[in-house]
Amino acid sequence: MGIFKQLRDAKDMVNAAPGMVAQAQQMAAQAQQMAAAQQAAMQAQMGQAGGAAAYPGAAPEGPDFEPIAGVALDQYAAVSKGVAAYNYDQSKLVEIAASRGIPAPAWEAAFVGWNERIKRNPAVAKHFNMLYRAS
Repeated sequence: MGIFKQLRDAKDMVNAAPGMVAQAQQMAAQAQQMAAAQQAAMQAQMGQAGGAAAYPGAAPEGPDFEPIAGVALDQYAAVSKGVAAYNYDQSKLVEIAASRGIPAPAWEAAFVGWNERIKRNPAVAKHFNMLYRAS
């Protein structure tokens, strides 16, 4: 009878695998977003980047601060922070963006674009961190 229980347990594990993979992918996406936010925070604390925080009252300028698909950095930060209310469920980002008047295609383009700029430009990362904390 022990072998039948083992076979049944193996079958249950195979049936549960897709859900476990989806959960792992979701956790990986959350970890990436948290890592980006932590990196931005670390750069801000170390003073590696210039920008508005270094000069109170001054707005950051340059092409890396231009909106992506109509989504400004402050909107991106607000939507990114809004996902915390959903236990950082990345699948809720489009819904949160829509609740703020941002269509799904615009959000998807902005998500990719802003993440790339944050990784590439320390000034953008620092300003994102400031906006994220303020929202």
